[in-house]
Amino acid sequence: MKNKSFTLLIEQLEQIPSIGKKSANKIAYTLALENKILALNLANCIENAVQNIQQCEICGGIAEGKICEICEDDTRLYSGMLCIVSNPKDILIIEEANIFSGIYFVVDDAKRIDFEGLRANIKLYNIQEIIFAFSPSLMSDAMILFIEDKLKDEKLIFSKIAQGIPTGVGLDNIDRLSLTRALEGRAKI
Repeated sequence: MKNKSFTLLIEQLEQIPSIGKKSANKIAYTLALENKILALNLANCIENAVQNIQQCEICGGIAEGKICEICEDDTRLYSGMLCIVSNPKDILIIEEANIFSGIYFVVDDAKRIDFEGLRANIKLYNIQEIIFAFSPSLMSDAMILFIEDKLKDEKLIFSKIAQGIPTGVGLDNIDRLSLTRALEGRAKI
């Protein structure tokens, strides 16, 4: 294909996680030929996001200024709960479920955890419980133990999200680690 602009658009769309060649082709066709207004609106939104979105200085979540909406929300600051996640996307997922009313702290890398900032938030917001919301893995378990050890003098309750078998999935489609955790974390009925 000699259409350099179209080919370049497809190549760039393929760089987005979970978009393969076929999807990139469909999206490129829609934007370049079928819906140019959508394409221009999308380009404008992307430009605005790139210029305005950054990580919150307090929690590491997504913010349009220095501080995110969650950290500016007084009703959440004194819930006594702090949820530690491994990346800002996790905050969006938990917030979409509308089941948590506390504050967050993002740890991208165990080597760069800002324990001074974390301790300051624990004291400032009277945190009593830290909830770890990590995907199940040995690395996540090691990170949890590391953070717990560093904060052992803070007199906190530590918990982690339950893990196990998703609703509607047969046991034959469950990995061994999930099945093990589901059995170990079983609840009385």
